[in-house]
Amino acid sequence: MRGPLRGALACVAALLLASCQLLGDGPSVGTTVAPGTLRPNLAAGIGEREHPRVVATYGGVYKDAGAERAVASVVGRLVAASDDPSQSYKITILNSPAINAFALPGGYLYVTRGLLALANDTSEVAAVLAHEMAHVTASHAIKRQQRAEAKQLANRILTDVVQDSEEARKAIISSQLSFARFSQVQELEADAIGVKTLAKAGFDPYAAARFLRSMAAFAQYQSADKSGSSAPDFLSSHPSTPERLQIAVRSARQIGAPGIGERDRERYLSQINGMLFGDDPLEGFVRGRSFLHKALGIGYTVPAGYILENTPEAVLASNGDGTAIRFDGADVSGYSSLRDYMNSGWINGLLPASVRETTINGLPAVTGAAITQGWSFRIAVVRIGKTGYRFIFASRSPNDRFDRDFHETVESFTQLSPTERARLRSLRIKVVQSKPGDTARKLAIGMSGVEPSRRLEFFTILNDLGADKAIPAGTAIKLVVD
Repeated sequence: MRGPLRGALACVAALLLASCQLLGDGPSVGTTVAPGTLRPNLAAGIGEREHPRVVATYGGVYKDAGAERAVASVVGRLVAASDDPSQSYKITILNSPAINAFALPGGYLYVTRGLLALANDTSEVAAVLAHEMAHVTASHAIKRQQRAEAKQLANRILTDVVQDSEEARKAIISSQLSFARFSQVQELEADAIGVKTLAKAGFDPYAAARFLRSMAAFAQYQSADKSGSSAPDFLSSHPSTPERLQIAVRSARQIGAPGIGERDRERYLSQINGMLFGDDPLEGFVRGRSFLHKALGIGYTVPAGYILENTPEAVLASNGDGTAIRFDGADVSGYSSLRDYMNSGWINGLLPASVRETTINGLPAVTGAAITQGWSFRIAVVRIGKTGYRFIFASRSPNDRFDRDFHETVESFTQLSPTERARLRSLRIKVVQSKPGDTARKLAIGMSGVEPSRRLEFFTILNDLGADKAIPAGTAIKLVVD
């Protein structure tokens, strides 16, 4: 949550994204390569128009010399080995912890620092880039847009003309499934092209399948309670299906046996050493089940079983029982009391009798409840100066635990002391060399920003290492430290 009054940024239209998320560039990040382009003006225009929106949505551009070198070092080789070496690319590293990469028409490629942090060698980054570049050279974004426009027109005709509403509904569902399969076919095509390009450029062709598995493991780690996450990530647009993994492995086997091609783990990890990990300090920190904001001087903790997710617009959380939480801020300076604010109409279905003024850790607050469209809500607003910090709990099946969790969370809201604020520091990647006798269990103890009970799992996923396998001395290892 970047600031208490920050509004939701408009998302880039999904049809303009080449069904993935990506990267790209030549000698240096932010520059173009291969002067001249064969892309139609239409494609370049779309990419140029949407670029500022992408950057704003994903927290801005991330500047880090090492990360930029890590990306730029592979793009030139991939361009030369691609199906269209004349295509120019402009790559941007996005300041987001999400695991994502994608492309816009016209050669605009993007990768998040979160994806770079998960990768363990140059070939894995190259695999993602090769996949995204395949979307550009195959004009997938333009084809998807054209197919989507045709589907939208067909659906409108069905709705307006067909008398039988049930038949119209079935036809619309059929067209939607057809479009979904069309997008999936593009993903599979990009997978095959990407592996071929990867190998031609001299990288390990098995990196694509390896990184797909790492991303799937990390996604599982993030949603350990099976409640899922609303954060957009690579796997939401690049589903890790068995079919995709099989194609990635089969494509690599057609090139050669495992062990061929460059991986370059040590050099890659040395380049991302010190890179920011997780939340940007401007948006606050998630530390286990707590959200802490150094600049605003506030913090709170959610009950066990909830997974916190920090976004530019709000802090979100959910648990396995279907309860969702939203925390954000609003300007309440125009209201003489928090009761007046609660009753001002921003809550649909508010139950007036439920509104009560109270105090939370010495701060003025108000609580209330609402029911609308099958959802039950519990709402609290805590005031500090001109800002009202809002908690909104939602559930379709409220019970005693729902109410307990609401009160426990709201009552944990507090202002941080100067000492607590001073101790809050960003998490960063620290690369170390393993020593004789080091194990995953031993090294995982040094991880910060993770609940102790999950450090080993997080360590093994981040480093793509087995929990019980010996680690050879001198292996480059990623730690997350503050």
